[in-house]
Amino acid sequence: MKFLSKSCVNGIRAVLYVASLKHPDQYVSIRHISDDLNVSFYFLTKTLQVLTRNGIMTSYRGPKGGVALAKPASDITLMDMIDAIDGIESFRSCILELHGCGDENPCPLHAYWGESRDRIKSIFENTSLAELGDRIKKDGLRLVAG
Repeated sequence: MKFLSKSCVNGIRAVLYVASLKHPDQYVSIRHISDDLNVSFYFLTKTLQVLTRNGIMTSYRGPKGGVALAKPASDITLMDMIDAIDGIESFRSCILELHGCGDENPCPLHAYWGESRDRIKSIFENTSLAELGDRIKKDGLRLVAG
């Protein structure tokens, strides 16, 4: 099962990285983020361009350029990022990707997925970057594998 795309996961990790910095409103280079998160610079650049077009990040070119949060971390939810990168179709579609799955013609996982999907959606809609950034700083949570 692939709920979020790799691009979306890496975008969330990058934005959480910025949100966990001492000054998330200051520009940080994409190269610095990609190196620290062990993510392809070019792949991350494209993802951050999508987030910039959708008003989550802002970018600045030049020697002291990079990306920063476009608005306060408390005003950005996980769902905002998911919607910007992957869209919210994951929260409407069949987990088995069966066309026409619904209450009248359900797949074997329909009832289970619908319930779980709604809980996950609620968490994503009600969790801000500020909350997660604070937890990363306070509890030393990681954004890098292994």
